Amino acid sequence: MSVTSVHANARPARWRAGLGRLVAGAVLLTAVALLPWLSGNDPALTVLRARSADQDPTPAQLAAVREQLGLDEGPFTHLAHWLGGLPRGDAGTSWVSGEAVLPQVTSAFAVSVTLMLGALVVTIGVAALVSARSLYLGSRRRLHRARGGTGPAVLAALPKFLLASLLATVCGVWLGWFPSSGWEGPPSMVLPSLALGVPSGAMIGGLLDQALPAAFNEPWVRIWHAYGFGPGRIARHALRRALAGVLPQFLPTVVALVGGAVAVEKIFDIPGLGRLALDAAIAQDLPPLQTAALVLVLLGITAGLLIQALCRALLGPALREGTLPALHAPALPPRRSSRWVAGSCAAALLTLVIAGLLRDPLHVDTAARLLPPSAAHPLGTDSLGRDLLARLGHGALRTVGVALAVTAVCTVTGLLLGMTAQLGAGLTEAVSTLPAVLAGLLTTAATGPSVWGAAFAVCLVGWTPYAAQAAALLEQERASGHMLASLSFGAGPGYLLRRHLLPAVLPAVLRNALLRLPTTVLVLASLGFLGLGEQPPTAEWGRLLSENQPYVELAPWTVLAPACALVLLSVLAVSCTASVRRTAS
Repeated sequence: MSVTSVHANARPARWRAGLGRLVAGAVLLTAVALLPWLSGNDPALTVLRARSADQDPTPAQLAAVREQLGLDEGPFTHLAHWLGGLPRGDAGTSWVSGEAVLPQVTSAFAVSVTLMLGALVVTIGVAALVSARSLYLGSRRRLHRARGGTGPAVLAALPKFLLASLLATVCGVWLGWFPSSGWEGPPSMVLPSLALGVPSGAMIGGLLDQALPAAFNEPWVRIWHAYGFGPGRIARHALRRALAGVLPQFLPTVVALVGGAVAVEKIFDIPGLGRLALDAAIAQDLPPLQTAALVLVLLGITAGLLIQALCRALLGPALREGTLPALHAPALPPRRSSRWVAGSCAAALLTLVIAGLLRDPLHVDTAARLLPPSAAHPLGTDSLGRDLLARLGHGALRTVGVALAVTAVCTVTGLLLGMTAQLGAGLTEAVSTLPAVLAGLLTTAATGPSVWGAAFAVCLVGWTPYAAQAAALLEQERASGHMLASLSFGAGPGYLLRRHLLPAVLPAVLRNALLRLPTTVLVLASLGFLGLGEQPPTAEWGRLLSENQPYVELAPWTVLAPACALVLLSVLAVSCTASVRRTAS
């Protein structure tokens, strides 16, 4: 069996990948078209209230709206009419405003893409700072200890909407350095780009920092170093090797900000595509919602193809010819401080939870609203006078339990879809840019608002980072020399899966999942804040952040406690990733 034939058999057929993208886009657009009919609410009533909130609709007015919009024709007739107008540049008119949809979506898309590019610059800068130490030491053969990763974990766990509020208040209002709201030019994009790019850069930088030791452990690094090649040249080639496995994370992490930066757009009053899609979905204004969904799907597919081409260019002929060396992380001893940091975080979390469980989380005392921390209320009180320590402790199990369950489901789903490269690639690209809020609206329409409905919504879109990572790593593993050797000796699919594919993919995906655990908590919180998930007065960490975010300037302690709890959880997760890395090596 030749290398060329093996590699040709392993490469997914182009027409199958294209079919996967077509099917994924069609399914998503159909689901969006069914939203007004799935919701259980009268679309005519929702549209009429969106047009005039103070109007008390009569049966005659509702009948007129149904006739005007053709709601009796059903969703598929509307979808067919909308698709038929797209080749002519006609995306229909808004059911609420009566204006043409295409100019609205085009303008919002331009704003969101500009904001995404600004966030991308910040992401790359933060990721470079996070991974600079490993890159410097590894290129000089001085990388002898594993990095703790506490700093990147703290930055990655920062809630984007909380960071946006702090930046708007401090840098926009107090210091006046940049505009705190509106979209009037390049200065307006500085603060929202920082709010979006810093956590994303810490996430990507942490993944890159974990991949670099394996790249520097390849035999060519020792040979080049012995021959006297400079550290800069070694660092560039090792970075290319490590980036190929991390680069697909830009699609669900950075590109998804076009539709998923709804909270930040609201805080800074940015007329982006995410806000447009959310407002249209809440008002059941179908034409702009369908058009925004189509734009997001096309953006995801285009960005996915570009990232895939860039990854193959980074790996070069070795990927095409099936001679790519496999990455094996060295068994680096952990820092002495890592265990102390992990133990301190675990002890602090346990103390907060136990102390909070001894208090009543539902007791309302309006005379004690927004009290600062004291002996009676160690973490202060919220806007209703409820004890924050009690709400933090009682919400711990529910918060971490639901987030772990969602992360586990997303990880398994991502692994399975990442292995089906023919159809999974198109589905990953199409779903990765869709905001979780839109998935929440679709699931809530069928199940009603609940914590498990919100969890299901996150599962619908949260698997994409793991599928993108698994697909990239599997492509590299299938092109490795030892994989081809096993195939030439007659190894079957089961043997290859157990001995080659899963060991190459599973540890990296698990580390990614643990790093994203706090992000899952925040996504669930954003759905609850919009009335699509956990309902009040249930105590839940993400909901504590969302509920108290308006008081961040007046009473910062109301968000400081749940934010610190998320940071502690993130540091613990990073400690677990270090254990996964040592076990795998």
